[in-house]
Amino acid sequence: MQRTKKLNLLIFLLPAVLIYTVFQFYPAMSGFYYAFTDWDGFSPDVTFVGADNFKAILDDSLFYTAVKNTLIFTVLVMVLQNALALLFAILLDQKIRGVAFFRTVYFIPALISTAVVGFIWSTILNPVIGSWKIFFNAFGLTQIANMDLLGSPNTALYAIIFVMVWNYMGYSMIIYLAGLQNISKDLYEAAGIDGANRWHKFRNITFPLIAPALTINLMLSMIGCLKQFDHVFVLTGGGPGNATQVIGTAIYTVAFSNNKYGYGIALSMVLFVSIAILSLFQTFVLKKREVDN
Repeated sequence: MQRTKKLNLLIFLLPAVLIYTVFQFYPAMSGFYYAFTDWDGFSPDVTFVGADNFKAILDDSLFYTAVKNTLIFTVLVMVLQNALALLFAILLDQKIRGVAFFRTVYFIPALISTAVVGFIWSTILNPVIGSWKIFFNAFGLTQIANMDLLGSPNTALYAIIFVMVWNYMGYSMIIYLAGLQNISKDLYEAAGIDGANRWHKFRNITFPLIAPALTINLMLSMIGCLKQFDHVFVLTGGGPGNATQVIGTAIYTVAFSNNKYGYGIALSMVLFVSIAILSLFQTFVLKKREVDN
């Protein structure tokens, strides 16, 4: 009987294992091999070049520009997205009229596809017909209205950061909200009796007890930012110049524009290893701060 049960479980698991092997494991292993070749993505002739692709990364100015932009992007998005998400989660954890409506409104951007988000914000920030220009012109702020935020090397990256935060802040907010609602109200009442003010309650009760939600949100936002591609690609394509070039778009440029697939896969492997190491380190550090509710 037990043997039959195990056999049935294996039969049900087999399709999932096959799908994973064909669409995940095999491409990953193939990519590992091609990272050590000069494959151009089209030619059947593939030459093994050893570690040459990885050595070339160290001399690639595009790679260093992409790393710098990716780090700036990651730090700012992580800080802004989580700070705003936590703030709105605390505000919407109150018993106020219309709270369900506002929770829905703030979460809606997270449901919109990146292509649509790119179209919306490209239109809003258009220096000729965008609502950005119309809004600031109405208040006589012509200098701000005439700014080409996506077309200037000085502002393009920060404009994309703003769009990214707007897009996913609601998603992080829901996770924080779930953590807040899991905290017993008795703890706040006891702290209030002891004379604790709002700041003391947040510092000593709320923040320690939402540490699991903080760990999840920081992990998701960090991974999403390090492998960022779609927002940058649809809004600026990595330009102007290389002002918004991140590692994801650099990989695309190298592999699909320059037909250096082997080199592009090598860059992808560097990104994968970096994300894995940083994720493990971040989890280890943040898990130590978690306490039982």
